[in-house]
Amino acid sequence: MGFERLYLSLVLAASATLAAETANAQAVDPQTNEALPDMPASESSSTRVKESQDSETVYAPEPMPDDVKTTIMPAGVGRPCPRETRVQSRRRAPSVPTLEYNPTPCNPNATPEAQLEGVQSGEGLPDRWRVVSLLGYRENMFDPYNGNNPLKGDRPMFGEDWFVSLLGMSDTIMEPRRFQLPVGQASANNPGRNDTFGNGTQWLAAQLFTAETVVYKGDTVFKPPDYEFRFTPVLGITYLNTNEVSVVKANADAGTERTDAAVGIQALFVDKHLRNVSDRYDFDSFRVGIQPFTTDFRGFLFQDSPIGARLFGTRGNNRYQYNIGVFRRIEKDTNTGLNNIVEMGASSLRNDYVGAVNLYIQDLPRLGFTSQATVVYNRSREGDEIFYDANGVIQRPSSLGLQRGSDYDVTYAGLNGDGKLGRYNLTVSLYGAFGKMDNGLFSGVEEDIQAGFAAAELSRDFSWMRLRFSTAYATPDTNPFDNKATGFDAIFENPLIIGADTSFFIREPVPLIGGGRVGLKGRNGMLNDLRSSKDAGSSNFTNPGLLMAGFGADFDLSPTLRFSTNTNYLRFADTQVLSVARNQGTVGRELGVDVSLAVTWRPMAIQNVVTRLSVGTLIPGQGFQDLFGNTLPYVALGNVVLTY
Repeated sequence: MGFERLYLSLVLAASATLAAETANAQAVDPQTNEALPDMPASESSSTRVKESQDSETVYAPEPMPDDVKTTIMPAGVGRPCPRETRVQSRRRAPSVPTLEYNPTPCNPNATPEAQLEGVQSGEGLPDRWRVVSLLGYRENMFDPYNGNNPLKGDRPMFGEDWFVSLLGMSDTIMEPRRFQLPVGQASANNPGRNDTFGNGTQWLAAQLFTAETVVYKGDTVFKPPDYEFRFTPVLGITYLNTNEVSVVKANADAGTERTDAAVGIQALFVDKHLRNVSDRYDFDSFRVGIQPFTTDFRGFLFQDSPIGARLFGTRGNNRYQYNIGVFRRIEKDTNTGLNNIVEMGASSLRNDYVGAVNLYIQDLPRLGFTSQATVVYNRSREGDEIFYDANGVIQRPSSLGLQRGSDYDVTYAGLNGDGKLGRYNLTVSLYGAFGKMDNGLFSGVEEDIQAGFAAAELSRDFSWMRLRFSTAYATPDTNPFDNKATGFDAIFENPLIIGADTSFFIREPVPLIGGGRVGLKGRNGMLNDLRSSKDAGSSNFTNPGLLMAGFGADFDLSPTLRFSTNTNYLRFADTQVLSVARNQGTVGRELGVDVSLAVTWRPMAIQNVVTRLSVGTLIPGQGFQDLFGNTLPYVALGNVVLTY
């Protein structure tokens, strides 16, 4: 008992001493760090308490008598910001550093927090959009991030929940390049030039201005908008300078330079939210009009902005996502690649139809990986058409083989996946194509379409570096004269693999010189499909196919600077079609090695200002030399994208 009394006395004595020291501490001005005079108890205010693990400094409110009734008065409502005081404890070890005093930021004009206990039954509070204005944020129409901007959907533009979101974009391209071009057929640009190959040095400049307007209704935090109206016009301007005639136009009198401009409509649709099917806002929606659509993760089969109707939605708390769509393709402007509906009107709608059904399943086969199954049907009835583009080049039928058009029906069945498997990132794509065409390119008889495609990219991140391996294979047609078309071709590809548009092989439209006015491959494509063009030509399933394997790396040197490199080995899967098309002997299968380097700089560490500089070349293999000689092709790309 004596020990317990002694222990209790010591505890009480220590507590009394510490309380006295705290009570005698003098307040300090947070700005000047000077002592403040004592404040009467009636002027005391509520302040925050801050504690630090590194110091015993405590910021505490001044004591207030118990008999004084306290009413919380936020800043800006009849009194200034509450003043913090600093209390320095004398019980600090010498090794513990003293933290610099920084007062809590305070906005004296801020709206007080809503006191729910004082709200009468049935009385509403400001909604989450208009409260931005009540909190004192000024309206700023020019900054998409800072401020209160109704043009970026920060608050309703009209009505209770109708919003407007505007997007402006400038995309500038400067592209010096070189690849083999034919000497002018009717005349040559330089005297004495009667060789097959001309001077392939060119200069291309392009400017795109995009203005997108989105008007939508509804609370879109947990569910899609009730209504959405989107309109996206694009102005495209291009300039091309070459050293050979009959390149900028089929007519040699057009010279060697071309400047062109066009306005395209890349989106014009209305979207209606039909219903919610669960308390987690799984939904069904319907969209009709010109709309972007892609059939897989990397744009291998179909990535375009056609006109059509699409039913889409989610199930299972957004784990399952589906699309059911029917589309009609639109003629493209020859030199900008934009939808040419402004100039051509209803005649821009092609007799080329696409139907698609796909299902995405998240976390299959494991957490973090999304699997997709898709079925796409392409019906073309352009076999009897004769179509020349704006440069006077025939596009349909193709000027290759028997130069006869063909109607075809082809169904693509695909399995795709994208996501993480442990520490690895994996994207895979597998397609089979089955159908019929009524005129073979060289046989002139009905042919069965039986073709396939596979691609994969495996990568792994190491801190600021990503290493990746890519491979792709497209089946070839080994016999162009039988009744089978086994060369794989897409509907409208835009592949994101092996460096994408920084790669010479993907970016440039290499012409098949001496084999008709067709390309070995199209611009922004990877398939050797021998089409007149990717934009206006029909799919061709009589082609040499492709085999590709490559390695690449991305180096994030800083949050704003990335360096990328890609090296890819390319081969024809078979060259029998090329030998027939060029009417020459054996053509080697080795296309060559595609090498590219790219630097991407985002000075603001956001996507509103993005600059890129890249160079790419194709080191010719035997097959490329057999077709085009030993000239080294190249492309340099300067690209600046500004977004509001």
